[in-house]
Amino acid sequence: MASTVDELTISYSEGGVELVKELDKVVLTKGAWSTLLFRYQEWDNKKEEYGKEKYTIRRYQKRNGEYLPKSKFNISSPDQARAIVEALSGWLE
Repeated sequence: MASTVDELTISYSEGGVELVKELDKVVLTKGAWSTLLFRYQEWDNKKEEYGKEKYTIRRYQKRNGEYLPKSKFNISSPDQARAIVEALSGWLE
């Protein structure tokens, strides 16, 4: 488990293969409840290559000095990501 927000990752390896490769992350909020946005790719065993880029927003709660995952929202496509950006941009004008 991670004890600092900078240690949080969604990278995951099994059997010497990185099944989830984290490409980037942005810390949106820090504190007892932290929110991070990740950009990542998943390994496709059939094609033996990484798939398309994906995005996820994760919330963590810090308890007893360690961050525990509490919720997540997976952005299902680039079109959905663009729609989220467009909606937020319109609201923030």
